Amino acid sequence: MNSCIKNCYFYNMKDYIKKFADQIEEAIKIGNNFDFNDKFEYKNVVICGLGGSGIGGSILKDIVKDELKIPIELVKDYNIPNYVNIETLVICSSYSGNTEETISAMKKCHERGAKIFTISSEGFVEKFSADNNIPHIKIPSGSPPRAMFAYSFIQLFFILYKNNLISDGFLKNLEHTIENLKKTSENIISTARSAADKIHKTTAIIYCCDGYEGLAIRFRQQLNENSKMLCWHAIIPEMNHNEILGWRTNTDDLSVIFLQNDDDFYRNKLRVSINKKIIQKYNPKIIEIDSFGNSKLEKTLYLVHLTDWISWFLSELNNVDSVEIDVINYLKSELSKIN
Repeated sequence: MNSCIKNCYFYNMKDYIKKFADQIEEAIKIGNNFDFNDKFEYKNVVICGLGGSGIGGSILKDIVKDELKIPIELVKDYNIPNYVNIETLVICSSYSGNTEETISAMKKCHERGAKIFTISSEGFVEKFSADNNIPHIKIPSGSPPRAMFAYSFIQLFFILYKNNLISDGFLKNLEHTIENLKKTSENIISTARSAADKIHKTTAIIYCCDGYEGLAIRFRQQLNENSKMLCWHAIIPEMNHNEILGWRTNTDDLSVIFLQNDDDFYRNKLRVSINKKIIQKYNPKIIEIDSFGNSKLEKTLYLVHLTDWISWFLSELNNVDSVEIDVINYLKSELSKIN
């Protein structure tokens, strides 16, 4: 068994974030060691998962959409699309292995005869996979799912690659990401601390261009879970057709974070510039955060890491425990009382 699977326990969220580049490196080793026998032709891909186990699918969809030649859909619910059948590649990701919505979807996909791959650290998903001869990737256990994002996220690429749906180009991009994160670590932390100071005691609004919505969702969820803050996100150009009109009333106590990438579509870059002028009339607290890297995967993981740091600094400023999820545990406890 891999040593990290035994000992990867860093109970302070700060420690998890610091280990992000190492987690990517370890996740690559896990993916390289994964193999299975049968290869099929697929007509579509469905990824089932929620929360920290599901965000990887949201981000992956943005990254592979220009390479993947078949449709990909995300399922964050108990039910599955009607088209799921024997020609569907299904990936079920549940860090604990006991996420009830994902288990429900997995069972329904199995009944339809879909080709299923699973990712978990333990739990029912692992047992169901063993009992039904489903290829399963085991990742390190005993940690918050959101803190182990790199492990589950990177396995998605390996599953698509080993099913001949994408090339191995992601591997070189991941290697570059590891180098970049280590090289820019001090600047990332400094930028994150400064951004957190500006966001503190405000409601954060996250904007980015189409193609990076998964990244914006990850940042929002990290502010929710780590910083214990409400916030929201919107995407350009869609928000230019609705939300931009909302910048008229109740604009106090807000902060706006633009997540920016040099490969954003040029017309959307122009929209961002105009949006900033409009918003500044009502609220001057605008924070611009630029990505770093050559590929979309590198840029995305750079900003995932940086925004994770922002969420941790805000947890300190808010004087909250970044790991604690008591309300979610209470919700699950109440649900468990009813079949």
